Amino acid sequence: MYFARKLKSVPYVARTLEGGECERLVVNLRQLDCTTYVENVIALYLCIKNEKTTFRDFCNYLRNIRYENGIVTYPTRLHYFSYWIEQNTLTGIVREIVPQDSSVTEDSEYDIYYMSSNPEKYPALRKDTSLIDDISEMEKYFDGKTYRYIPKAKLKNPESLQAYIKDGDIIAIVTNKKGLDISHIGFAAWHKGNLHLLNASSIHKKVVEEPMSLYKYMMRHPSQTGIRIIRVL
Repeated sequence: MYFARKLKSVPYVARTLEGGECERLVVNLRQLDCTTYVENVIALYLCIKNEKTTFRDFCNYLRNIRYENGIVTYPTRLHYFSYWIEQNTLTGIVREIVPQDSSVTEDSEYDIYYMSSNPEKYPALRKDTSLIDDISEMEKYFDGKTYRYIPKAKLKNPESLQAYIKDGDIIAIVTNKKGLDISHIGFAAWHKGNLHLLNASSIHKKVVEEPMSLYKYMMRHPSQTGIRIIRVL
């Protein structure tokens, strides 16, 4: 939470990882989108936690958070946040918190295909169409798999979720947009019994701690259906 709040007011800029001649590790704390915000905060935290505080250490953590096996190529970047969760769980950086109370969660089946179906929206895929097959393989990895999430209606009574969600947990917002899994991420922040979102906001054009509760925020976005909780270890 210390680093998450230190970056408040940093401008929101989308697609800061795109547009280069080739894939490389982008380090940019002057402009953040929702994913790079979370990744940079975690990398800073890991530096302090493990007492490795050189710039090279920071870059090593960021690379291993952002890329499968720390290998910097476009296909190994963890484009879909569900894949990001799986890979960062395998490396021991995070784990997903799934409430055991079945009345709090619902099951859903993955249906991921957005990138391979819309390559024109991604500069790297427009430039090199052979990469589309690699992205498609990442998407097919989720075929037939399911996940559990907390429907946003459950956020109306946040006291029932305090046992599961802590300050600093990553909030991954589930979407019903075709071909996507997660549409937005940020950090959980409790205020007087209400759950709020600390995030790099395209609405506010900067990193903010949302003044309204997460429930009210999500009710304004019909495509947002619920949340998944990811805890940094």
